[in-house]
Amino acid sequence: MARLMLNREQWSTLRKIMRDHGVYDKPNLRMMVEGMLYRMRVGCPWRDLPSEFGVWNSIYQKFNRWSEKNKLLKIFKSLVQNPDCEWEFMDGSFVKAHQHCHGAAGNENQAIGRSRGGNNTKIHMIVESYGLPLAFELTGGEVHDAKIAPALLQKVLVGHYIIADRGYDSEAIRAIIRDKGAIPVIPRKRNSKKGNADIDWCLYKYRHLVENVFARLKHFRAIATRYDKLKRNYKSMLALACGFMWLPM
Repeated sequence: MARLMLNREQWSTLRKIMRDHGVYDKPNLRMMVEGMLYRMRVGCPWRDLPSEFGVWNSIYQKFNRWSEKNKLLKIFKSLVQNPDCEWEFMDGSFVKAHQHCHGAAGNENQAIGRSRGGNNTKIHMIVESYGLPLAFELTGGEVHDAKIAPALLQKVLVGHYIIADRGYDSEAIRAIIRDKGAIPVIPRKRNSKKGNADIDWCLYKYRHLVENVFARLKHFRAIATRYDKLKRNYKSMLALACGFMWLPM
């Protein structure tokens, strides 16, 4: 018997939210969701799912349809309840693109790009004060953190402080943060003439919270390595992982 990931209380919470988003409550719904979580955890091909979860193709087709309608992303957003946004941390992390994730039909951008480490996808993430994910975006690995930061900041209610590393050193980003009524805690680069006399270094040390989120997400092998050809499917898998982190809350 394959190991399951949801206890009774977690499934009760998730089931209610799924029904609110128009997911039909079939008798085998829980095992289909467990099959998706199993694939997220072990990173196996869909056709290698253990038979106790059901027919693998039915589970994949269900996941693909939910991804097309952004249902898993909406479920993740619904699971984000009462976040502590006094401090918000922003960062990006590379994910290696497996050779099997290439070759998607069409010319749509699938968020795979070449960087120093080869073909990668980059996860851009904002987390709250307790180190739980609030919002994320996917780009190719060649996209700089600072380019996606304005769009990422639009996805959250900005708290009192926004903490990020030197990769976000931009007066334009600081201006966006200040316009939202928050204080940027972003060190300037070493060659900056303004210096870092205004930086709260004590608060900056808590930036490890966003690194911890990436570390926890990459315990799931289908997140640590990208196997999905479509950006929307990998985004849905990431939303499933982020939602799973919020379930015990």
